[in-house]
Amino acid sequence: MSADAGDDASYATNELYQQGIAYFNDCEFFEAHEVWEELWTDYRGPSRKFFQGLIQAAVALHHFGNGNLRGARKVYGTSRAYLESFKPHHIGLDLDKFLGEFDRCFAEVVAQPEATTGIEIDPDTIPEIHLTTPVE
Repeated sequence: MSADAGDDASYATNELYQQGIAYFNDCEFFEAHEVWEELWTDYRGPSRKFFQGLIQAAVALHHFGNGNLRGARKVYGTSRAYLESFKPHHIGLDLDKFLGEFDRCFAEVVAQPEATTGIEIDPDTIPEIHLTTPVE
């Protein structure tokens, strides 16, 4: 499932995909989740888990930003699991880069699995999504 394949490549310019990315990059994670969920709800192609992974990434960051470490940790793990199988690139997203940034952002949360308070999101580590065309 890695790399942009077939008809799914056209989703790089999909209005809802792009709108979700804009919200995500503005740290409006709840809104990004809502927009991507609208896309995901009607989508039935091979990238369904990819979109679900993006939704989960937005939810994880939303929880982390609101101090819900238990929820953030759980959804971070499910997001990674969904997105991992689409590496290295999918629908214009460099997943190696994105997941590396996502991992750095959540490193302290993951390193302290019992922590429910005391860890705050570092704005300098929040990943952004910048679509590229993979060179393969």
